Amino acid sequence: MSRRLLVSVFGSEHDIVAATKTARTRGYDIVDVYTPFAVHGLDIAQGIKPTRIAAVCLALGLTGAIAKLGFQIWTSAWDWPVNVGGKPLISLPAFVPVTFEVTVLFAGVGTVLAFLLRSKLLPGKKPKRLYEGVTNDKFVLVLAQTDAAFDVHTVREMFKPFHLLKMEEQVEAD
Repeated sequence: MSRRLLVSVFGSEHDIVAATKTARTRGYDIVDVYTPFAVHGLDIAQGIKPTRIAAVCLALGLTGAIAKLGFQIWTSAWDWPVNVGGKPLISLPAFVPVTFEVTVLFAGVGTVLAFLLRSKLLPGKKPKRLYEGVTNDKFVLVLAQTDAAFDVHTVREMFKPFHLLKMEEQVEAD
């Protein structure tokens, strides 16, 4: 199934933020916004919810720490108990450096993998180019034409105060 898109090009970051806010408040379906650099306030203008990647990182780090502590306690106390100089079999201070390293390893690698899977940035994925120069010097707002009542002329008039440079309709094939 294909969907019709309306690609609007703006000249500055202030214009793209204001146009995005206006489109969202008027109920248009925002597909995405492309900018050459991070624009402050654009996520709020789009209505994007805060990320949960920090919670994923914490969960993965705690999983790594618990797994490593459990493994060290199991190996030193039950599987292969060796009494070295009267040291207790479960010596937690000796386990701290390795547990910390495994915590960082699980959190770091797991967070990167979770990000790649969630954002669908898998190896071999072909990039979609909606507009030439979109990551060089253009600010692009993409709206989905959801129904027959979508009027391109109305959207063009709505975006004129925001220094609209160009607007074109495209069909996105799945």
